[in-house]
This record gives sequence, structure tokens and C-alpha cells, in this order.
Amino acid sequence: MNTAIETDQLCRAFAGKLAVDHLSLTVEPGTFYGFLGPNGAGKSTTIKMLTGLLAPTSGSIRVLGRDMSVPREALEVKRQIGVIPENLALFDNLTASDYLTFIGRIHGLDRDVIRKRSGELLELLSLQNETKKLAMEYSHGMRKKLSLAAALLPNPKLLFLDEPFEGVDAVASLIIRDLLTQLTARGATVFLTSHVLEIVQRLCTHVGIIVKGQLVLQQSMQDLLQSRSLEESFLRVAGKDAVASSKLDWLDAGPGTASPLATSGATDERSSQAIPVAAPEQEPAP
Repeated sequence: MNTAIETDQLCRAFAGKLAVDHLSLTVEPGTFYGFLGPNGAGKSTTIKMLTGLLAPTSGSIRVLGRDMSVPREALEVKRQIGVIPENLALFDNLTASDYLTFIGRIHGLDRDVIRKRSGELLELLSLQNETKKLAMEYSHGMRKKLSLAAALLPNPKLLFLDEPFEGVDAVASLIIRDLLTQLTARGATVFLTSHVLEIVQRLCTHVGIIVKGQLVLQQSMQDLLQSRSLEESFLRVAGKDAVASSKLDWLDAGPGTASPLATSGATDERSSQAIPVAAPEQEPAP
């Protein structure tokens, strides 16, 4: 049985610096995989490579059993995946309906199927009354929901989600979580990045943590939670240095406490000197 995602020694360098450093991960079909890491760890760069938006510097990628370095196989993969990218990648001058029609036609869907699925998705995501607005007029949360609708429209085997809950209200967040749970229940695979560890712990069956481009942990959520919480595991491998250096001494003095300079009685010699002010020029008498 083919894996949903498999990378071997995957690298991507920018200006000679490795953003993704010999990453080897495995995601089985039907997995809800949480891909975590601090800001700048290489998560979005990894997703761009897995979806064919960015070529790796070295290493190999197989998605849905196909080699992403072979153009014909990569194209076949793209027909079977949905993506919410880092920057959403919407067409600002299209309405929601036009955008979903465009996405559906790219995936080769029949127009009647597109119309039916689009209507259901827009209603479920509370966008049914906003279909005549251009995407540029949408709020950030609305744009995120439209991007999710486009990702779900082709009924993908594999869904890549880069921070899908960012900027989304609580009701929409619950709806999205339910949708993703339904998706994996029918055998699809979800690859999720998020900084909301509580949601990741609740939804994901497996987790991988990347730090400075390197995979430092990959484990089933069930096994991980036997010893500690996801937050504790994350901080243990990714945040211990930041936590250790997060203290600000001046906060210990309490709110409203004046600075040492203000309470020392010292006076800047220059502050006690009068500042000469030039007299205004007089207009000459006529």
C-alpha cells in the first residue's frame, strides 16, 4: 500500500542556508497529520515542496505513491489534492462563485457538479450571501473560508492546510473541524500546520515537529499523550530556549514602577539649563 506522503532527505536552501534540512517523514493514508514548529522552522516551505509549488534543492518526494520530480506524475497528484496555501492565493477580482467555478473546471468537474458543491460549501461556511462580492472585498476570515471551499471542492484524497484556523471565528472554526474530521473518516488524508496546539491535539492522529528545518519528533498522538501533553512535548523539543530567556527583570518591579533614572534623584545638567528662545524679528517701520 502506498503512503500518502513520503520524503527522503528532503532539502531546500535559500541563499546557501537550509530552510528544510534533510527531512524524512512518512504519512500513511487516512492520517490526520499535524506538522508543527516555531515560526521560521520550515513548515510552509515544506508544504510548497510537497504540493509542487517549489522545487527541492535535493532529496525525494512521493505523494499518493507518485514521484513529484516527474512532471506527468506531479500533475496527476495535483488533480487529487486540495491546498490552503500560506498566502491563500485567491484571485481578488473574481467573486466567490466565479472562483469556485474556475477551480472546479481546472479539476475537470462537470458544471452541474461544481454548481451543486459550490452552493453547499458556501452555505456551510456562511458565505452564501456574499457570492457577488469580489474576493478583494472579503475580510481575512472570509478569504480563509473561501480558500477552504476551493480546497474541498474536488473532494481530494489529500488535503494540505497551512494555518487554516488563523483569523477564523469560533463558529467557523467548529464547522471546519467537523468537516476535516468527516474527511479523514472516509479515508482521506489531512496534512495540517497550526500554532493552536489545543486544536492539533484534539484533531490529529499523528504529529511531526520541525525545528530549524529538521524533523525532531514524529509520533502517533496516542503514543505521545501517554507520557505528556502535546504542549509539553512541543516546548521540550522546540521552545525550551525561548522559555528560558523570556524573563524581563523590569516587570518584576510591578506595574507603574518608575525607572531607576527617574527615582535616583539624578538630574541631567542640560535639563536644568534654560533653552534660549530667539525673539521674533520685527518688521521695519515704514
